[in-house]
This record gives sequence, C-alpha cells and structure tokens, in this order.
Amino acid sequence: MASVFLYHVVGDLTVAKPELVEFAETETVESAIRAIGESAESGIPVWRRRSQKGMIENSEMRQQRFVGILNSLDIVAFLARDWCLDFQEKALKTPVSEIVVPNNSLLKEVDPATRLIDALEMMKQGVKRLLVSQSVPWKGVSKKFSILYNGKWLNNINSSNNVSSIPSANQPSSSTFSRTKFCCLSREDVIRFLIGCLGALAPIPLSPISSLDAINPLFSFIEASMPAIEATRKLPYDPSAVAVVETSPDGERKIIGEISACKLWRSDYLAAAYALANLSSGQFVMGVEDNVASRSVPEMAVQSTDGDNNVSNGGGCNRLRRFSSRSIGFFSNAVSPSVGAGRSMYRARSAPMTCKVTSSLAAVMAQMLSHRASHVWVTEGENDDILVGVVGYVDILYAVTRQPPATAS
Repeated sequence: MASVFLYHVVGDLTVAKPELVEFAETETVESAIRAIGESAESGIPVWRRRSQKGMIENSEMRQQRFVGILNSLDIVAFLARDWCLDFQEKALKTPVSEIVVPNNSLLKEVDPATRLIDALEMMKQGVKRLLVSQSVPWKGVSKKFSILYNGKWLNNINSSNNVSSIPSANQPSSSTFSRTKFCCLSREDVIRFLIGCLGALAPIPLSPISSLDAINPLFSFIEASMPAIEATRKLPYDPSAVAVVETSPDGERKIIGEISACKLWRSDYLAAAYALANLSSGQFVMGVEDNVASRSVPEMAVQSTDGDNNVSNGGGCNRLRRFSSRSIGFFSNAVSPSVGAGRSMYRARSAPMTCKVTSSLAAVMAQMLSHRASHVWVTEGENDDILVGVVGYVDILYAVTRQPPATAS
C-alpha cells in the first residue's frame, strides 16, 4: 500500500474547493442544465429542501435530504420524450424531482480527517461524491489527523477533546452550526490529486492497464443501426455511457462513437434530444450529413436559444430549422469535395476517447483528466477500433490501491 494513501486525509484535497450550493429538487430542468455545465463529472447532486430554515442538522438528516445525482444524459433522455419535443418550454420548466433517480448512497458525508485510503474504499463501493465540512477547526496538516501508533491508525483521536477545550467565547453558537459550510469532493478530484503523486505510487502508474486488471469487459453497447433512443435503456450504473459499435461477421465490435453523459455535458440539449428521439445511433454519433441525404432529414421545431449553455431563457418563439450534428456539438473539419460518403466529416469531435490494452495507467488517468471524461474505451493493441472494454473511475481506484504481488522468499 502506497504511503500516500496513509499519510493524507480528505481535508488535503479540499483546499480552495468552493462551498457547496445545494441544488433543490424543486428547481427546473432549465436551471439544471446551467448547473451541470459548471459541475464535475457532468452531473449535480440534488437535494430536498430543509423542512425548517435555521434548524440544526446532523449528518443523518443531511444524508436523508440527499436525493441523487442528475446528469446530462438523464436530461437529454427526458427531453427526448414525445410530449417534451412537442412542448419544449413546458418540459424545461419541469422540476428535476420528476427526472432524477433517487439513490442517496451516491453521496456520503465524511470528516476532513478521514484517511484518503478510507475515502477511496467508499468510492470503490459506489460513492460518487464526498460531502466534507469546511467549518471544522483544523490546520490541514495530515499527520495530526492520521496518527500511526503501535501499528494502528487513530483517526482524529483528539478531535472531540480539542473542540470541547475551546473557550466558550470562541465556541460557535447553534445558529452557526445550522450554517455549516460544506464542499463536495468528486472522484475526478481524487484522480487529479493522485496524478500529482505518481512517484509515490510507482511502479503502478507505468504498468499497462491490462496487467493491473483495470479493464472492465462488461460494457454496454448498441449497434449503429439501432435507434439512438435505445441507448437510454441500456445505461449501466457507472460509467453512464453506451458504446456505439458495428459488429463484424466474426463477432468483433468496432467502436464508432458513444452516447454518454460526458459527451452531452455542454451540448445543445434540445437538439440532442431531437437527435436521440429520431436518429439511429450511428447517425447520432457520426454526423447526419455523413449517413443520410439532406432531403431525408426532417425540419425540427426548436426554441431560439441563448446563454452559456444553449438553454432557452423563456419567452423564445419556436422556429423551424434543419437538424445538423453541429447542433449537438459535432464540429466539422474542412473536407475535400472529392471525399465521398466517408465518415471523416464529423469524426474529430464525435470520435470516442480510446486507449489500448497496452496503455499505462498514468496515460489513461491523464487522458481522462485532460478531457474531463469519466471513462476511456479500451481497444486491442493491434487494432485501434476493436473494442474490448472500458476503464472508469472505479477501475482506476482499484488499480492504484491493489496490493503488490507477493515476492517469493
């Protein structure tokens, strides 16, 4: 076990983290789209409002108020429903409580003095966010909170005594406790911290992901010829992504794209919803212009949009326009007129992020962070398109915390 996991605590990762602003389940889809654009992992925690303002709240009460995590693909799938396409303004005003999947096990409140290794174990078991108090009086020195004594770890052993020893004049009032500040730590934050400690993790980061058993072969996929909306019925628990493939006669799956939360993170949600409801998976990820004649693409009624996240701010009138993959963020490169029905036109943006089975763990971690992606698709070493698995956050956490193989005596 690398010492970095034992000598660091969760509080070390929360320095300069912004205070959590709760997103209530009564907020609208339109507000959620804006919030997701500024979030980590293309999703936001959703909360129930406090029953009484100013009420002192313990960790159990906060955990019960947490509803679940809403991501961009959840919203696009909702907007792709028939009635949402017909009444877009009404759909955007829908409260997110009607969309988010309740699962309060995705978030857990922890003390800043919690060892990093314990936090990683929680995330390996399915926790996606850690709620960390920013109001605990500590100095951020790891070894004061993770004490090794006679081979046993004592986490923040004197924290309760230290708090009780504070003079009453300096003790926060009950009203202060009711305004305890928290920040939210994501798995992306943990990976970003670990990539700064690669030396302490050696030799694991330079090892191929195949040798670390970091490749998950149980991935979700959909044939390119299938309707794109079918992908929403195949979504795995984590990562929230479905590979779009073409299967060869010998059973090999060639990946041509993906339908995922991170791909839709900052897209035009209304245009993406239209595409999801009306196009095949191949058309959705490759670009309509590459697969169908322009006359076969119907005109779509969309609201005029503005703002940072392409969301109607209300009052916009519907107008007809021909759908294009540009609408959902697929930008074309200059293509020679001599190029026939090739697939290069929108490939630059819609191409899935892949690595090889021989790629190092450090390279995959850097790839995920640079693209702010929750996963990387894994292809064969000899063929860049033949899909064999996927690497997600949990797979990386298992890889970096695995015990080194025992050496023969």
